Amino acid sequence: MPSGRAALPAPDVEAGVALSRFAVFAYASLVSTASAGETLGRPVGVLPPARIEGFARSWTLGRDNFHSEKTFARPDGSLPRFCLGLNLEPTESAGYANGALLELSEPELARLDLREVRYERLEVTDAIAAGRPGGADFDAVFIYTARSEHHHPAPPADAIVIRSYLRTVEAAFSTLGRGQLDLFRATTAAPPVEITDATLVRDRIPEGNPRDW
Repeated sequence: MPSGRAALPAPDVEAGVALSRFAVFAYASLVSTASAGETLGRPVGVLPPARIEGFARSWTLGRDNFHSEKTFARPDGSLPRFCLGLNLEPTESAGYANGALLELSEPELARLDLREVRYERLEVTDAIAAGRPGGADFDAVFIYTARSEHHHPAPPADAIVIRSYLRTVEAAFSTLGRGQLDLFRATTAAPPVEITDATLVRDRIPEGNPRDW
């Protein structure tokens, strides 16, 4: 899979020239305006639906539940070894994934990097379609894709999906407009592991990062 982080284009500050506009293609929990707003520290308005061509959504991001900044327990008190999250990966098929465009500033991109610590940020401007060819309203569009050390093509042993994560993602897609939740479900495989309620039992979470999953 691709590696490295795309450099941000330098803003054009010449008189009369607009500053560069950046966006992140949100395909999972960042579609939730409440969750994105908590991280960015500001209200996030209605997000425009979009899609990315040549990428597929999958349950291939694994968080080490024992050694990461947050540890969750099952209802019976046991600690799963991994918590799975959604990932976006290039595909050789003619696939796509739906989502939304979250416009933000360069400092806010750095704040999202802290939230998405297990992902790397890549520029995908040419792969975006948002009702406008190439997402032409933006100078650069980025995605977060799993770093190699957190990428699990097959689910690791003793992994779960936290129910509140899946609920938040599906609720967010339901707000994007007619058919967007159905499209999310049609382009996303079912979680390959147990879906369960979970309780946060150890917390070293940076301010603004999700605490419910």
